[in-house]
Amino acid sequence: MRSVIKALRRTAAVGLLLWLAACGDAGDAPKPQPVTTAAADPATQVLQAKASPTLAAVRARGYLACGVNAGLAGFAFPDDKGTWRGFDVDICRAVAAAVLGDAKAVRFTAIPAQDRFAALSSGKIDILSRNTSWTFGRDAGALDFPAVTYFDGQGFLAPKALGLASADELNGARICVQAGTASEQNMADYFKIRGLKYSAVVSVSEAQARETYQGEGCDAYTADVSALASARSLMNNPNAHVVLPTVISKEPLGPVVRQDDPAWTDIVRWSVYALMLGEELKLTADNVAEARDASQDPRVRRLLGAQGNLGPLLGLKADWAFQAIRQVGAYDEVFRRNLGQGSPLKLERGLNALWNAPQPGLHYPPPVR
Repeated sequence: MRSVIKALRRTAAVGLLLWLAACGDAGDAPKPQPVTTAAADPATQVLQAKASPTLAAVRARGYLACGVNAGLAGFAFPDDKGTWRGFDVDICRAVAAAVLGDAKAVRFTAIPAQDRFAALSSGKIDILSRNTSWTFGRDAGALDFPAVTYFDGQGFLAPKALGLASADELNGARICVQAGTASEQNMADYFKIRGLKYSAVVSVSEAQARETYQGEGCDAYTADVSALASARSLMNNPNAHVVLPTVISKEPLGPVVRQDDPAWTDIVRWSVYALMLGEELKLTADNVAEARDASQDPRVRRLLGAQGNLGPLLGLKADWAFQAIRQVGAYDEVFRRNLGQGSPLKLERGLNALWNAPQPGLHYPPPVR
């Protein structure tokens, strides 16, 4: 019996050796291969656009609802035919052109400063383009600031006859200021730090503040420097008033949207940057069509939708930026006709020049790629 068992064991051992020989060394045995996918090529991979409820609503109704200042020369005002004009107005028109292909597909609503955020939060408007400063408190709340369109600061307007050289000489003065704006707090901070006294004469609108100042109901008027230049241009004798050189705050102005729709924030942001990139690439409303068809510059071709098909990443057509520039103009055109040398305000570009201008400014639009 024992001899039989030994024989079986020898047979099993030989069989195992033959099986191992046939399979090769265990260390050389094929290992399971992980399932892999080729790395996506950034230039060709397909990305899905984020859904934007605001974009869907705008398309469904056929127009963009834009909240603006009731009347601020250079920024937003209805002309003698009732057509809205101005820098902030053109920002909304650029968004409408990018989203709907029609810069005229906008309905403007004049909104007081103290009601502007409620109008946006309630859905009454899709975008607020109303000389509004980007601040921590606002951004940390329910609002988003897609981009800065105008770098400003708070200043003071005073009669030239007073011969003032600085806001520090306004100790004890009556100063006009608009309610519901950051200007009230900025002024309080400035005077408190310096131990100066003043009396605030509060108005409900820019127009009322201007009229009170011009009627000598206050000694000086404080607001953003651009707003003071606007007010000065409308006075009976603009040359009798001067904007003091003192600037007491930083006021990065731009459009505002609701924080609950990040895809819409991106759309507004890139509509603004498209205008700035248009200037950077020397595009204008007049030459953009030729540039789209003939330019060999890949930066121009991507921006204008002739290459790359990037528009769908925003849920827009490929020619979104082309339409914004063709119908509204590049940033320098918008600035010039509303605020610069082509306007009554004749403001210098200053901080609002591009980063690569002969006298560089702060505008630095990210690349489209």
